[in-house]
Amino acid sequence: MTATSVTISERAARRIGEILKTEGDGAMLRISVEGGGCSGFSYKFDVDRAKADDDMVIARESAVVLVDPASAPFLAGSEVDFVDDLIGASFRVVNPNATASCGCGTSFSI
Repeated sequence: MTATSVTISERAARRIGEILKTEGDGAMLRISVEGGGCSGFSYKFDVDRAKADDDMVIARESAVVLVDPASAPFLAGSEVDFVDDLIGASFRVVNPNATASCGCGTSFSI
């Protein structure tokens, strides 16, 4: 894995594939990092049909994930996982760049 790569766990790929199947042909999951959240930055997950020329594309099985070039450095070396536990089912980003995160796991600081 290179420092700029993002990986998708098998569980996440399976769940992303299920979501994209219901969205129809050409649907992809876009993961981006935005300013805000209780720790400074937050992850955003959207279904997108438009791939920009400079998007990073991560494909695993039927899952296709896009990351824009501004978000890529914040996600470098991360793994996207899908967890289903007592507090609910959600995507979780295991990010080696995050120095702190909030309790909900959707916000982080570097």
